[in-house]
Amino acid sequence: MEHNDAHLNQHLPKVGVVGVGLLGKAIAERLVDQGYSVAGYDSVACHAAELQFCDSLTELIQKVEIVLLCLPDSGIAAEVIEDGYGLFLDHQVVIDTTTGSPEEMIAMGHKLARRNVSYLEANVAGSSQQMLEGEATLFVGGDARFVELNGSLFDAISTQWFHLGSLGAGSRFKLVHNMVLGLNRLVLAEGLEFARSLGMDGVKTLEILKRTPAYSNVMNSKGDRMVCRDFENPQARLSQHLKDVCLMIDQAQASGGNIPLTMLHQQLLERAEELGFGACDNSAIIEGLKPDLSKNGLS
Repeated sequence: MEHNDAHLNQHLPKVGVVGVGLLGKAIAERLVDQGYSVAGYDSVACHAAELQFCDSLTELIQKVEIVLLCLPDSGIAAEVIEDGYGLFLDHQVVIDTTTGSPEEMIAMGHKLARRNVSYLEANVAGSSQQMLEGEATLFVGGDARFVELNGSLFDAISTQWFHLGSLGAGSRFKLVHNMVLGLNRLVLAEGLEFARSLGMDGVKTLEILKRTPAYSNVMNSKGDRMVCRDFENPQARLSQHLKDVCLMIDQAQASGGNIPLTMLHQQLLERAEELGFGACDNSAIIEGLKPDLSKNGLS
């Protein structure tokens, strides 16, 4: 079911964001712009001036009504849940935007339910920049009653969100989404590299492709970066997508899914990471297409 209507709410709950990296900071800024009071906690990220930063997870949990997790993977999210388990308050809400293992998300939900804490997954489709611009989409999983109660918050984060079903459904759909989006990036990268090998100008190639049936949105978001090899100031890091691809493969192996292109994608991402592009923007997948000269005895 698609949701994009505004939820009226006289009281805006205080939100605490755990994990104020690229995406966490963007979500926090969206909420602040919508009138929410937002606190943040992150053991490594730089503090954002717009947020009230807490010195500890304990302090954050005690200050807020909704704890919003935005962490690198579900293993780290599970550690945060474990660390804060005895601190959560009755009827507190945990919303997890982490792209992670559906099974781990389900387990976290069951664990928190024993503390009478509501747990929802709200996976984000889009980069940190798209989140700031209001162009990201949320894939929500969890009890429909809790989803409806927190609809105002989802509306504040994104202009479009979908409730996919019970816990685990949001995470599984996010992996489907990221598979399609990631392969779109890979196809564009391969096309641009093929054009380069034929002696064609990258800027001109991209300009023409945008005006043909081959067009896709990824040409707007990643095309110039690929052509110019501009991978700094990442919107989303290459290593994060490699982590997602590994999750896709795990899920496919468990379900019997056949995903040969994604298996190849994993190899190319690993190649780019080996070349030192893991912390760069995920458009650096184009570097994974470089020939491995060492295999030809040319290193």
